Amino acid sequence: MARETLSRDQIVTAALDLLDADGLEGMNMRALGKRLDSAATAVYWHVGSRESLIALAADRAWAEVELPDPDRVGWRTAACRMATSEYAMLTRHPWLVQAFGSYQLYGPGKARHDDHGLAVYEAAGFVGVEADQATSSVFTFVLGNALGLAATASFTRKLGRDGGDVQALLQENRAKVLQVAAQFPVLRARLELPSAGYGAAPEGSFAFGLQAILDGLEARLATRTKSDAGRQAQSDDLHEISKATAEAERGVH
Repeated sequence: MARETLSRDQIVTAALDLLDADGLEGMNMRALGKRLDSAATAVYWHVGSRESLIALAADRAWAEVELPDPDRVGWRTAACRMATSEYAMLTRHPWLVQAFGSYQLYGPGKARHDDHGLAVYEAAGFVGVEADQATSSVFTFVLGNALGLAATASFTRKLGRDGGDVQALLQENRAKVLQVAAQFPVLRARLELPSAGYGAAPEGSFAFGLQAILDGLEARLATRTKSDAGRQAQSDDLHEISKATAEAERGVH
C-alpha cells in the first residue's frame, strides 16, 4: 500500500491488532508494514516513531472504556461499571499494562477517561484531593488485577519465541513452582486449586475486591457525613448557648 493511500487511522488500528497479538516485544515497523502491505518508511511518515505509534494505540484503547453518567445511574454504579470496563479493556490489550512502566502514554482518550473518573467520585461527595485518592485507589486495584493476565500472556509469548512445545514448557515451569510452594503449609493446601496457576486468582476475585473497595469508600462517605452533621449540631448548640448567655448578660446590666 502506497504512503498516499495509508491513513493514520488504518495504521493505529493495525498497530493495535499487532500489539494484541505479539505484545510490545513484537511491535516493530517492519512487521506492521507487512500487515498493511506497505513499506516501513511509509508507516514512519505517518506516525513518526515506534514510541509515538504505541502512544496512539494506547489512547485508542483508553477510548474503549465505558464512561457512565453518575447523575443518571448513581456514583457507585458508575464507578463499578467504569472499573469493570477498565479491567475488560486491559485484558483485551494486556501489552498496555506492561507499557505503563516504559512509555509516556497520555492523549485525549486517557485524559477523557481521567476527567470522567474524577467526576464520578466528586459526584459521590469526595472533594479535592480525596477525589484523586478515591480514583487512584480503584484504578490501582484494577491495574493490579490485570497484571496477572498480562504476565501470563507475556510469559507464554516468551516461551513460544524460545521454541519448543509451549504447553510442555508451561507444565515444566508449573512443576518447579509447585515444588517451591509445597515447602510452605498454607500454600501447600492450595496447590490443587485453579488459583495456583501462574498469574491466576480465585474465581470472582475481581468482583469481590472491587465491591470491598467501593464498600470502604461508601462507608468513609457515611462516616464523614455523620461527623459533619455532628460538628454542625455542635456549632448550632454553641451558637444557641452564646446567644442565651448574651441575652442573660444584657438582662443583668
